[in-house]
Amino acid sequence: MLWIYLLVFVGAFLFDVIPIPGPPAWMIMLFLYLNYDLNMWIVLAVGVTGSVLGRYIMSLYFGKISHRIITEQKNVDLTFLGDKLSQNTPRAWAFVFIYTLVPLPTTPLFNVMGIAKVKPLAILPPFFVGKFISDGYMLLAGNVAVQNLPAILHGMLSLKSLLVTIGALLVLAAMLFIDWMTLIQHKKLRLKFNIWRK
Repeated sequence: MLWIYLLVFVGAFLFDVIPIPGPPAWMIMLFLYLNYDLNMWIVLAVGVTGSVLGRYIMSLYFGKISHRIITEQKNVDLTFLGDKLSQNTPRAWAFVFIYTLVPLPTTPLFNVMGIAKVKPLAILPPFFVGKFISDGYMLLAGNVAVQNLPAILHGMLSLKSLLVTIGALLVLAAMLFIDWMTLIQHKKLRLKFNIWRK
């Protein structure tokens, strides 16, 4: 069983070491957690550690390759985040912690660290704590949704399980379709449904 936890670590690391937004690491964590009936807390601790290490390594090499892969629009996003990170340490820690809790991809955060030469170790602690909380929620919500799927299919769904399942699906939809940078910068809600790479 130890090798499966190692697979959780490697999977989360590989999901988060790439410098472009991709599937979140909690997806591989949830997949392995459910398919192999693993201990959720161990999955969370091992997966978040792999994810944080992946983001740290990505930030180290991203500054050297960023000019080749970033669009002008993404540069605006990264400049915004870089300004937030250049604040004093307590405010930067609070920003990183809150940013990690909301359903924004963390790739831009570490892209900015690489471009702006921010020392990753200066913000890794709040990132770890925030990611532990947000990924923990996604594991719990994913587990509830999967457990209630047979009930949905067989028409035996209680009101409580229906509300929990709808809540989990709404969180997932918010993560995918809300333009979070516009919401944070301009306090305007904008949906983007064209989110998949072609």
